[in-house]
Amino acid sequence: VMDLNAKGLFFLTQAMVPLLSVAGTADNPARVINVGSIAGLRPQKVPTFAYDASKSAVHMITRGMASFLASENITVNAIAPGLVPSSMSKQLETYSDKNTILSRIPLGRFGAPSDMAGVCIFLASKAGSWITGTVIKVDGGALVSRL
Repeated sequence: VMDLNAKGLFFLTQAMVPLLSVAGTADNPARVINVGSIAGLRPQKVPTFAYDASKSAVHMITRGMASFLASENITVNAIAPGLVPSSMSKQLETYSDKNTILSRIPLGRFGAPSDMAGVCIFLASKAGSWITGTVIKVDGGALVSRL
């Protein structure tokens, strides 16, 4: 899981730096947007330790690269999705039923691909040109829930 989630994005970004640095300017830097997870921000109620650690690594790589690549006119940010229904998240039903999971999300629904896309569009737009080293939680409030 570390190879896919952490090493893969590190080596891909490293390989793309020459192209990104040519494309970026001070006013309109090139963008790298990584996909982490809220699982990398807080221990989960399910035993997904390796996955959680790999997503935490994504967040740290994002912050480190942001500092290192800023001088190349490249911003590096990440999104940290909450629960978005997928074949992977289907396994969570082994540990908890849908209503229990939803009760832990203050906005009362699962995420959708369009929720993630909206944040990525923002980060890739002119509005995101002065944001770097940030991990944006897109989780319906799950990490601030008191449940």
